[in-house]
Amino acid sequence: MVKFADRIQPCDNGLSDIFAYANDPALISFAAGYPNNHLFPQNELQTAFNASLTDSASLQYSSAAGLKSLRAKIAAHISDTKRTFNADQILLTQGAQQGLDLTAKLLVNPGDGVVVEAPTYLGALSAFDAYQPTYYEVSLQDDGMDLSVLQKTLMTHSVKFIYTIPDFQNPTGSTLSLAKRHALLQLAERYDVIILEDSPYRDLRFSGDSLPSLASLDTTDHVISLGSFSKILSPGLRLGWLVAAPQFLQPLTELKLGNDVQSSTLVMNAIDQYLTEHDINTHIAKMNRAYVVKMNTMLNALDRYLPATVSFTKPTGGFFIYLTLPAEIDANQLLKQVILPEAKVAYVPSGSLFPVSHQANGIRLNFTNLDNDTIESGVKRLGKILTAVLRQPKYAKL
Repeated sequence: MVKFADRIQPCDNGLSDIFAYANDPALISFAAGYPNNHLFPQNELQTAFNASLTDSASLQYSSAAGLKSLRAKIAAHISDTKRTFNADQILLTQGAQQGLDLTAKLLVNPGDGVVVEAPTYLGALSAFDAYQPTYYEVSLQDDGMDLSVLQKTLMTHSVKFIYTIPDFQNPTGSTLSLAKRHALLQLAERYDVIILEDSPYRDLRFSGDSLPSLASLDTTDHVISLGSFSKILSPGLRLGWLVAAPQFLQPLTELKLGNDVQSSTLVMNAIDQYLTEHDINTHIAKMNRAYVVKMNTMLNALDRYLPATVSFTKPTGGFFIYLTLPAEIDANQLLKQVILPEAKVAYVPSGSLFPVSHQANGIRLNFTNLDNDTIESGVKRLGKILTAVLRQPKYAKL
């Protein structure tokens, strides 16, 4: 019998149970972090791909770093009043997910310390797990990471990098305040630790002023920053980017070369063509107008239907709202035993989003991929079951 590598560990994150109900037409799923299909610029992308195919170079190999004209457009998009980026600071990746993997591959030996927000993005943990880090959790507050906890962690442990989603965090929707952005960078410099900034939701702000990215505030080359077209254009394109100083960018590019040689030339050229012909900010504004309605629909429904003992976040952008149940409730067991079979509602339970403490009483809901009536119906079903569960002692073990 073949023995798997030691780093391969079984994981019960609750998602396999959701798949068992995937073909049930009654299922309402708030689980997947999908953008809305109806908001893809499908006709414009088709035109861009057709134009890309007229050039035979689109079917040939290109550089590992990626198409320079596209990198220049991305650099212009992410530049702000604090910092101007250029194409030579950018590596194109297979979505931001590849950037997570490449950074961990570059920095982490087995046992090395990695700080993560608690809770955090499950896909990041899946990428990091392959390199067998020692995780340190830092709890989240309304304005981002608890930096007092972070500083104590950095004082007492050796840490290779701090992983953060500063804009509309996955799963909580929280945003790191400007004051904390500056303080986090100061801690990174003081303790000489890298910040891995993951910002796929950065452009999806529904209200308030945009905050400068950690990369744009970084003056000491302590930030590796990730972005993606998945949430602002289409996830099927599988194209993202990584921004880093030369001492990181060169070895990361070499790792990408060994991993997949390059991102798709055809896709890169098509996106470059799309960005030449269309203003992506206009497209993003259209998405935000639709998403804020969906978010408010969910928030209003949660206000109406959830029992008072369940709290939830109120983000100003992004894809997610996070529910916190009473501490004795296990959201994964609740999902399996009650919510899926009785309410036919799916969500992401929190246990696997806390790599150390495995706090089980949280629920991540996505609001972007369903119509407003379905959001209302799903929350009503969920609220009805939660109200019943929290009234009955027999469910205290869940």
